Amino acid sequence: MSGAVDLSALKERAAAPPPPAPAPSGDGAAPAAPGSTGLAPVIDVTEATFEAEVLVRSQQVPVVVDLWATWCEPCKQLSPLLEKLAHEAGGTWVLAKVDVDANPRIAQAFGVQSVPTVVAIAGGQPLADFQGAQPEPQLRQWLAAVQQATAGKLSGPPAADGNADEPEPEDPRFVAAEAALDEGDLSAAEAEFQKILDEEPANVEAQGAIRQVRFLARVQSVDPGAVAAADAAPNDIDAQLQAADVEVYSQAPDAAFARLIGVVARSAGDDKTRVRTRLLELFELFDPAEPVVMTARRKLAAALY
Repeated sequence: MSGAVDLSALKERAAAPPPPAPAPSGDGAAPAAPGSTGLAPVIDVTEATFEAEVLVRSQQVPVVVDLWATWCEPCKQLSPLLEKLAHEAGGTWVLAKVDVDANPRIAQAFGVQSVPTVVAIAGGQPLADFQGAQPEPQLRQWLAAVQQATAGKLSGPPAADGNADEPEPEDPRFVAAEAALDEGDLSAAEAEFQKILDEEPANVEAQGAIRQVRFLARVQSVDPGAVAAADAAPNDIDAQLQAADVEVYSQAPDAAFARLIGVVARSAGDDKTRVRTRLLELFELFDPAEPVVMTARRKLAAALY
């Protein structure tokens, strides 16, 4: 399951084993560390530097590409706002500015039809985009959604200072959460991670960890025969949700996503909303650029409309 968040450490710490499943592949992205970063928040990008500054860097943090032109009046409103917000973020995401007239191949690659166009890149793949100038509140909301979608799924920015060989001091708040996990107490671990988020709502490490803990806590109570039970009762919403959890845990996300998208397509009202919400929660356990997730998102959109 390339690109998925690695749940193996949390699985090992859980006292009560979840339903029997193959061992996880362990190829998930490590969560980003909190604190200051060594990344410049705003950079100018050319065709020669695009791969290193955008595609490679987006493995660490989201890169927001601002495609602009000197003659574009809306660009003169949008670009300064984006720069301001990038400096505020302190390198937790990077603004990459591209002059489309000087770098037409980049504009062509993104299929730019008008400027300004803004594209968020994570894991080397486009995640979200918009065109035209936007007011600051909407920009903040959009950027928050990008960071939430990538929380805990990228390698994180490099440290700003210090010897790379020297380990970073442990955050006592995470030590407490890790201790709860070592004891197999997922409820206490969730509470500790929640304390961190109460203090720092944008802490990406805690965001990613609490999603994983909640998923594991939920899947532990699922009957091992959930998949067979759901296959025998296609209209039982609870059975379908439980089966999807087991399939994700068993490293079969494509089966889980297909199952729930099918339920979304044939249901309505509160049932449709409930299944869609669970599906979006499962997406959050994966790298947003993971092909299985991108394909499922497209299929979900088709099922909704």
